[in-house]
Amino acid sequence: MTAITLVRGDITGQSVDAIVNAANSSLLGGGGVDGAIHRRGGPAILADCRRLRASHYGKGLATGKAVATTAGDLDARWVIHTVGPVFSDTEDRSHLLASCYRESLRVADELGARTVAFPAVSAGVYGWPMEDAARVAVRTVRDTEASVEEVRFVLFDERAYEAFAAQVG
Repeated sequence: MTAITLVRGDITGQSVDAIVNAANSSLLGGGGVDGAIHRRGGPAILADCRRLRASHYGKGLATGKAVATTAGDLDARWVIHTVGPVFSDTEDRSHLLASCYRESLRVADELGARTVAFPAVSAGVYGWPMEDAARVAVRTVRDTEASVEEVRFVLFDERAYEAFAAQVG
């Protein structure tokens, strides 16, 4: 069974096998967690992303999917990029959010990663309500069979930390 831990802080400072990036579909960097990972990880991550775009992901990475690159200068072996859904009041997209966590864990297993750090996918500029994002994230990690020994949710602020803590119990 995968252990779940919570950390309040900056995901780019974590020492883990894999850091999950809440990427945009272009895989070419952006704001929020995505921008922070690219800035701190250095140009090797972007170079790997460009290679992916030139080969298998010419149109970008689909929402709910995940793919790995080097971690560059981060204290990790890999970055697993996943594209979260934009929140909608009129359409239930929670299956896509859950898919981000399932697919990231699948990629982590393929890589042999034992420790994985996740941000609160889609809970930033994509507008997902934090409490619901935490519910989907924790439930999905608990319900997904994986060889990963530890999933570490790294939450940027106290509000996010409290929302995840309420779900972990």
